[in-house]
Amino acid sequence: MTSPLADLRHKLQRIERGHDRWALRWQVLLATVDLAILAFFLLGPYLRTRPTYLIIDYGVALWIMAEMAARALAAPSLRVWISRALTWIDLVVLATLLFPDLLYNFAFLRVMRLWAVGDSPLLRQGLRRLGYGHLQDVAKAVLHFLVFLFVVTGFVYTSFFYDREGSEGFVDALYFTVATVTTTGFGDITLPGTLGKLTSVATMIIGISLFVRLAQAVVRPLKVQFPCPRCGLQRHDLDAVHCKACGEILNIPNDDG
Repeated sequence: MTSPLADLRHKLQRIERGHDRWALRWQVLLATVDLAILAFFLLGPYLRTRPTYLIIDYGVALWIMAEMAARALAAPSLRVWISRALTWIDLVVLATLLFPDLLYNFAFLRVMRLWAVGDSPLLRQGLRRLGYGHLQDVAKAVLHFLVFLFVVTGFVYTSFFYDREGSEGFVDALYFTVATVTTTGFGDITLPGTLGKLTSVATMIIGISLFVRLAQAVVRPLKVQFPCPRCGLQRHDLDAVHCKACGEILNIPNDDG
C-alpha cells in the first residue's frame, strides 16, 4: 500500500508527462494559467496605480511557489529539479513578484513554459486528435519562434519602455523586436546604451536562426515521428512501410486511430 505522499508524487508525475485525457486536461489548465500570468504582465501599466495590483501580484507569487513545490516533488531528485533552467526562471519571476517596488516585473519569462509545451505530450496528442499530427515539427517551430518574440519583446518593454503609459510601451517594444528579427532596421526606434546594443545583436542572431528553422520546417517534406524498433530512426515518410535505414517493417498508426 502506497503512502499518501507517494500517491501524490505519482499523480504529479502523471500530470507532467502523462498522455491520457486526465493528464492532458491538467496540462491545458497549467498552460492557461501561464497565459493568464502573461496577461497580468501586459495589463501592468493599467493596474499599477490600483490597490488590486498588489493583491493579484502576490496571488500570482503564491501560485508560482505552489507550482514550484509540486514540480520539485515530482522530480526524480532535488538535484535534477534545481538543474532545470525553468526552475531558475521561476525563481527570477518569483523575486520580481515579491518585490515589485524594487525589481522590474519579469513575469513575461513565464512564456518560457510554453516553450516546453513543444516537447510535451500536450502538443503531440492535441495535434494528433485534431488530425494534424504530421504538422508537429511545423507547430513546434512556430511555437518556439513566437515564444522568442514575446520573450525579447517583454525584456525590451521591461528594460526600456516600461515607464510609458498604456500600451504604447509594449507596442514600441514589439515593433522594435519584429524590425530587428527581420533585419528590416528602420532605425526610428533604437535601444540606448551598451545594453541596448547587446540586446539588438542577440535578437538578430537568435531570431534569424529560429526564423530559418521555421522556414525549413515549412518547406521540407512532411515526416512522422515514429521510432524504428530495430535501429531507432525517428523520422519516416507518412506512408512508410519499411524503415529506410534498416528495412524493418513499420506499423505507423494513423492520426485518427
